[in-house]
Amino acid sequence: MTRITVLGNFSGRNAGDNAILGNLVRDVSAVLPEAQFIVPTLSTAAVRRICQGFNVKPLGLMPWHGAMKILGLATLRAMVQTDCVLITDNILFDKSFFNPLFNYLSTIALFAPLTQRRRIPIILYNASVGPIATARGAAALNRVLKGSPFGILRDRASVDLITRKVPSLSPLILAADCALNTVPAPSVALDAIEQRLGIVSDGRPRIALNVNSYVDAWKTDGGSISRSSFISEIAASFDEIVSTHSAQPIFFVTQTMDVGVTESIRAAMKHGRNAPMVVVGADCNYPEITGMLQRAALLIAMRTHALILATSVHTPAINLNAYPKSAAYMQTIGQGRWNLNIEDFSRDKMVTLANTAWSERAVTQAELEKCVPLEKAKAVHSALRIRELLVRSVAQSDAVTDVTAG
Repeated sequence: MTRITVLGNFSGRNAGDNAILGNLVRDVSAVLPEAQFIVPTLSTAAVRRICQGFNVKPLGLMPWHGAMKILGLATLRAMVQTDCVLITDNILFDKSFFNPLFNYLSTIALFAPLTQRRRIPIILYNASVGPIATARGAAALNRVLKGSPFGILRDRASVDLITRKVPSLSPLILAADCALNTVPAPSVALDAIEQRLGIVSDGRPRIALNVNSYVDAWKTDGGSISRSSFISEIAASFDEIVSTHSAQPIFFVTQTMDVGVTESIRAAMKHGRNAPMVVVGADCNYPEITGMLQRAALLIAMRTHALILATSVHTPAINLNAYPKSAAYMQTIGQGRWNLNIEDFSRDKMVTLANTAWSERAVTQAELEKCVPLEKAKAVHSALRIRELLVRSVAQSDAVTDVTAG
């Protein structure tokens, strides 16, 4: 049996993280049927549900498991009792470096030398990296990736960062996000969810909005934008957009921590005050969210994986850009013109961009239909690289055993 440790933020509360894990396990299992996946997690039940039907061993990260989130015995065991460690998503950055409740890099860097001493490869798997803004962060990143045979990145910005910060790591492979290969849920499941949530098929096109809760940290014009100001401005913007296009507004919550700010925006609207709100976990899983986004005419989103899940099914999207990785993804799929940086956000700019995106959505959809399948193929191909690495490692181990025996 081949053991593969998968490191990421797998709490079950984030549709994007769930999609990364579910698709990774499916893709790698297709080429390594004997693989067992070891997954440190805050919710063992969520991991079992996401990976149902596959050989997955969740390891709890709660205090009674001897852990403070990623810092603890579970992560150490996962990194030294395995044949390979895969680092996913965007968990290697140096912000709040000494806070294990937020930062993964410091803990992984602490345990990495023990992993490497056992000749266990640590691989970036369809991942993003950064930001890395300090010498301490760069040193930690070098410790994590020391001796890694290759890195598989999902965006050019991460390739450039690794080239600068870890010049000894090569080759670097530009691939794509695992979540792109999410298979939408069947129509019968989507119809049932819509009936439950009061989403009606009344002939109106649907415009979806996705926001996140990190409002108070955003900067604009050199100062901070208050939570109340953002809520009122985005609510007014969304109201004007759905009214202009006689559309049906729908809110998508892809991370459960965003429920509060989403409800506040909905309450501040005039036309969308009673708009349906789709919440990951409570209402539906990531294949169902993807299927419902497929039924939308346009998405305006702040969460990276809301953008990824929507564009994976060729739904045009606008990135209200709060993360470097979101802009990097939109550039990767040729949709950089639909980025609006949070520093530049205003009602007028939001409405103008949305109106333009609406008028050009047929062109955008055609572009996505051409580009996205290529990105999906890159994401799947990463599994073959892991298979080649592990099969080669077994062959080399057998050769050593044969020589020793002789």
